[in-house]
Amino acid sequence: MFNYAWPIALVVLSNVVYQICAKSVPAEMNAFASLTVTYLVAALFSLVMFFAMGKDTNLTQEYSKLNWAPFLLGVVIVGLEIGLIFAYKVGWPVSIAVNVESAFLAVALIVVGKVVYQEPVTWNKVVGIAICMGGLALVNYK
Repeated sequence: MFNYAWPIALVVLSNVVYQICAKSVPAEMNAFASLTVTYLVAALFSLVMFFAMGKDTNLTQEYSKLNWAPFLLGVVIVGLEIGLIFAYKVGWPVSIAVNVESAFLAVALIVVGKVVYQEPVTWNKVVGIAICMGGLALVNYK
């Protein structure tokens, strides 16, 4: 059970800290300049963890396995980061922005799961979409 749960716990904890950091980027600072520091730190941390945790410490050999995904992921991550930083800069509350994003993401990923990965769309998922949209309406009701 622990092996199943710890990755999600790490994502939740990291996401909480991430949201605090994204909302704390100084409003007067260029968001892309902020991301250069973010990604330099991330690259260094990843390199250290590669050597600390990896059994195979041949970085060149690992790089030879690259496909398109890490490159596109880098571009997409910038989109995620910059979108949230700008959402916070224009006044989205931290308690609302990610909830709105997550509800729409859940719906979009059900569609992606069906179209790209042939995952079934069950009644549970349809009801879940309805609950997400209902929750979204409640969270944003003023």
